[in-house]
Amino acid sequence: METNPALNSILLKSKLPVGIIGYGVYIPRYRLPAVEVARIWKDGDTSGLPIKEKAVPGLDEDTISISIEASRNALKRALIDPTDLRAVWVGSESHPYAVKPSSTIVAEAIGCSPHVQAGDWEFACKAGTEAMVAAMGLVGSGMARYALAIGADTAQGRPGDALEYTAAAGGAAYILGPGEESLAVINATFSYVTDTPDFWRRPKQSYPEHGQRFTGDPAYFKHITEAGSHMMKEMGTQPSDYQYAIFHQPNTKFPQRVAAQLGFSKEQIKTGLLCPVIGNTYAGAAVVGLTAVLDEAKPGDRILMVSFGSGAGSDAMDITVTDKILERQGNATKTTDYIARRTEIDYATYSRLRGKLALT
Repeated sequence: METNPALNSILLKSKLPVGIIGYGVYIPRYRLPAVEVARIWKDGDTSGLPIKEKAVPGLDEDTISISIEASRNALKRALIDPTDLRAVWVGSESHPYAVKPSSTIVAEAIGCSPHVQAGDWEFACKAGTEAMVAAMGLVGSGMARYALAIGADTAQGRPGDALEYTAAAGGAAYILGPGEESLAVINATFSYVTDTPDFWRRPKQSYPEHGQRFTGDPAYFKHITEAGSHMMKEMGTQPSDYQYAIFHQPNTKFPQRVAAQLGFSKEQIKTGLLCPVIGNTYAGAAVVGLTAVLDEAKPGDRILMVSFGSGAGSDAMDITVTDKILERQGNATKTTDYIARRTEIDYATYSRLRGKLALT
């Protein structure tokens, strides 16, 4: 009896070649400087601040509106009709409704409903890559030609908590399709998960809780190094084979440290390291970083992306850029343009925008 070698591999590879045919990003305009948080909660002590500033959603912005804007940008680069999409999947840990999908609203807004599969995904900060892996399987099996995967969040941190410096807003959308149409082919993906309770939020709780330094090791560092090292071992690659590397970025130090542990240089990770200026966009953290890389990547460039979601798990992706990248990069707003478009706010305005003031 013949066996399929792919079934015996720990890597996830689609039957048909699959890649990214369009990508898009959206980052809210408002920015809260870290020094402003320190002014309120640390008596102005600015030593050891984890980032420079973070993106804050406006009163009329949420995970759904962020997903819609990112998806519209992805469609501009994909050059397909929205009705050709057969799936719209939104990964987030801050869906606006406890019971009502975000995906149906996004599908309606971008013009691909009603003949489309829709669903919401959740795996803390790796919900975006989780949706991408599922879309890769849908397209790679031949069930659909195009599928839309989104990672977006409007993250919250308890007032005064360390998370308040970094819990930010933003998102990215990816349209996956046949490899021959792709601006970047996903060669393989690999996932590593364990039951590690480093970060959680119970129902009806407004803010998440976390295990302090426990969130670093054995959570973040263990899962990313395992996913990244297994991916390279199975693909027969080493860090020098990649022009870019992207890791989940809850702060500035963690991705730099894990990159060094895996053998990557600061030069390889600097393009996708956006946390210092927009904060931790949670489900969008790694996938937003990938948009910045794709904005400047050249044909033949190879990318390693490893996400991380508390609870806990990591998805690693090995990606090769094709010559189609050059004709699509300029079709939509670039990540650096969204970062440059900023309006600074103070803590009082931030509290109002994020609903931190109880009026009842």
